[in-house]
Amino acid sequence: MTSLATYFSMGGYAAFVWPSYALTAVVMVGLVVVTWRGLKAREAELKALQDVMPRRRARTHEGQGQ
Repeated sequence: MTSLATYFSMGGYAAFVWPSYALTAVVMVGLVVVTWRGLKAREAELKALQDVMPRRRARTHEGQGQ
């Protein structure tokens, strides 16, 4: 138990180390959330654009002598 307490005290720097870990975790989770929400917004925007645009036929080289 003493070694665990020593580990968590981080040699007296625990007041600096643990909050920095917590802040890093919060920022990383925030980045994941912002990225996921942006992805969903771009997917919705793409779907809306695809619904508005008429479907284009694929070009075929048949009958063009190629």
